Amino acid sequence: MNLTPKEIVVELDKYIIGQDCAKKAVAIALRNRYRRSKLTDAEREEITPKNIIMKGPTGVGKTEIARRLAKLVKAPFVKVEATKYTEVGYVGRDVESMIRDLVECSVRLVKEESIKDVSNKATKIAEDKIVKILAVSRKIEQGETAKEIFEQQLLEGLRKGYYDNEMVEIEVAVEPKSMEIMPNGAEISLGSIFGDMLPKKTKKRKLKVKEAMKLIVSEEANKLIDMDNVTTEAVRRAEQEGIIFIDEIDKIAAKRSNSSGQDVSREGVQRDILPIVEGSTVMTKYGPIKTDYILFIAAGAFHISKVSDMIPELQGRFPILVELNSLTKEDFVKILTTPKNAITIQYATLLGVDNIDLKFTDEAINEIAEISESMNSTMEDIGARRLHTVMENLLEDVSFEAGADKELKEVIIDKAFVINKLGAYSKEKDLKKFIL
Repeated sequence: MNLTPKEIVVELDKYIIGQDCAKKAVAIALRNRYRRSKLTDAEREEITPKNIIMKGPTGVGKTEIARRLAKLVKAPFVKVEATKYTEVGYVGRDVESMIRDLVECSVRLVKEESIKDVSNKATKIAEDKIVKILAVSRKIEQGETAKEIFEQQLLEGLRKGYYDNEMVEIEVAVEPKSMEIMPNGAEISLGSIFGDMLPKKTKKRKLKVKEAMKLIVSEEANKLIDMDNVTTEAVRRAEQEGIIFIDEIDKIAAKRSNSSGQDVSREGVQRDILPIVEGSTVMTKYGPIKTDYILFIAAGAFHISKVSDMIPELQGRFPILVELNSLTKEDFVKILTTPKNAITIQYATLLGVDNIDLKFTDEAINEIAEISESMNSTMEDIGARRLHTVMENLLEDVSFEAGADKELKEVIIDKAFVINKLGAYSKEKDLKKFIL
């Protein structure tokens, strides 16, 4: 997708409120990828992505910005926690596993696209198979012409869903189970080792026609796609378009004054991550992957440690630092109302299942936003996640009582309702039930 930085920010604005500096930085990074793709091979070799560090409290949109960015351009994307890695020689996941996860994600993306391309052909094959099964089950002896007419009638009925709940028996392939081989966590399949030397196992299953169709379409689509081409394209995308989001990077940044064993180990993890970010080759089951052109976005709250506490070499590989701000009352109001997936819309949709027509007044939205901002400033700042805590407590009784009435019931959440349910905060400062 060829989007300008301004267009990228407009798309991100649909889901993330505020944080304009961070959006601008990632939009430029994404556009630079497009610009690089238009250069000659020799020029491309010299240009590497400018990695980004996002600094800001939890719940303000760091992960969401990276995830939506990747989704926007259908780029392979993985989110990893820096704290789950341990220094080489210790028990735990090695840092190279983030690259293997990225390649797996890329293979899945390309495979889905390839299956979509052959879906029409696969559906036609599946329809022919199901029609033949339905025709046999009816055991009608007739001539060739009559048989063709009969099968055409069955096909039309199948497409209209007349036989969706009819039971049929089909043969399905049995996939060999993968086995995990330590220490790098790579998986291998006995079937893939021996290739076509072993005959494919099948088993009979009784399914509804609707389910059988899905299964056969999936099988036939897998037969039609060329997995070698899928793998080649997936490796290319992972190398050239992949995005890795390293969260909680502040937890492995230790202050220089303290050299305890734990801090030494943290520095070791940083040194292990360094060659991956700097550019190296990692072996995966799909072949070697170069990490030189993968875009790395790191994030952390940096409450206790600072960005400058990271080892200088790693700091140098993240030249762009953007600071995300704590959410204000105005931000909370927008979060509650503006995004496509706004939390108020989510609750209204959920309760709509139980015939509750949930509506919020503007005054109620303002009150919820004010309470959320106040709680974040007086307690731990957990950003937009505070809204989930507040909304759950606000709508607890409504959710509990819902489902009893068969007729549509309108529930209006106004300022008085919010104060009545959450007023204890302003009067007694009794916030224990809000603490996550």
